[in-house]
Amino acid sequence: MKIAGLGFRSTAPESALAQAIALTGHRPDALATAEGKAQAPQIKALAATLGLPLIAVPEGDLANQPVLTHSPRVAARFGTGSLAEAAALAAAGPQARLLGPRVQTQDGMATAAIAEGSLT
Repeated sequence: MKIAGLGFRSTAPESALAQAIALTGHRPDALATAEGKAQAPQIKALAATLGLPLIAVPEGDLANQPVLTHSPRVAARFGTGSLAEAAALAAAGPQARLLGPRVQTQDGMATAAIAEGSLT
């Protein structure tokens, strides 16, 4: 199962989140983000548009994930270098692996990363 982890600014439109996923080159089976961001209207709308489940990852589960990239701003807020990568890994299960580093939209409004795992 492929999980798209998403990080995004509060002002990011749904289209930026969709663009970030498209930049990964993968079609995910589910979306994931930090628990607090999972209530944002744009990610809820995107999940509905794509017909995919949205997994809200508890923020405590983000910090221990082995991410490939590092943003100091994200690290200060979430305790991980990449929200997109950490959310994808946490949601995909204990044996999950990233299919590559996060990608970012040109405007910097959204990031996405894909992890593959079994959700067990």
